[in-house]
Amino acid sequence: MAQQQERAAVLVAFVAAGLMVCCTGCSGSGAAAEAVGKGPGTVETLRRAVSELERAGSAKASTSMEMATGGTRVTIRGQGVYDFRKQTGRLKVVLPQDPAGAAEHRPITELLAPGALFMKNRGAGVPADKWVRVATAGLTDGNLVTGGATDPYAAAELLRGTRSVTYVGRTEVAGIPVRHYRGTADLGAAARGASAGQRPALAAAAKGFATAEVPFDAYLDDQGRLRKVRHRFSFVNGQRKGTVDVASTLLLYDFGSPAVVRLPKSSDIYAGKIAE
Repeated sequence: MAQQQERAAVLVAFVAAGLMVCCTGCSGSGAAAEAVGKGPGTVETLRRAVSELERAGSAKASTSMEMATGGTRVTIRGQGVYDFRKQTGRLKVVLPQDPAGAAEHRPITELLAPGALFMKNRGAGVPADKWVRVATAGLTDGNLVTGGATDPYAAAELLRGTRSVTYVGRTEVAGIPVRHYRGTADLGAAARGASAGQRPALAAAAKGFATAEVPFDAYLDDQGRLRKVRHRFSFVNGQRKGTVDVASTLLLYDFGSPAVVRLPKSSDIYAGKIAE
């Protein structure tokens, strides 16, 4: 159990410290062949997914981030809402439990905005009524992993960098008929095609990971809206000298749900030293 707690702490540290452990020497799965034209839609179908989300306006979101290392798997889960037009969202992120089953950490409230991640209940050293602000462009992963949940808009914008894709077939997500696509996105291409609000963070991720290739599984409904996407990241953990695999999954539902997000005032942001 102690070993499991130690490995869980690695991923929890992404949230607690607001910084990745290490993102140098990353490695990822290889891409499939060039995009194929079989099935309903190809590369352009995936690249248009962001526009369809903007047209939908907002949605509820569920996230999960799984880390597997040394045969142990730990998961961070999130739940909240997102406004795709304003690119703002609110998530409650639940960190892994301890072996006894009790909550190891209080849930962390995260506010997502273009260029910034705000965290409350961040932990030791931060007053309970204060927020911690992290500039996403300054993170080596562009906050694709750091917050324990990939920003829903950033997750969709990654599909703008789709290089290869295969249409898998029809299936269902939460009872909704969807089309399943499997492919590989390029971080550099996604950054170049991204909106102004997400471009700096994705550009940082493109430089921070040793490989720009990100394998994914995406599920689009009949309106072309992204219902589910799973990205797979792999990087070398310099502190423990091993490869860490991270899978980030986003589930979107109840489109049009109210997504009011009030960002903290400067007086509510903690400016002191953050404990390790």
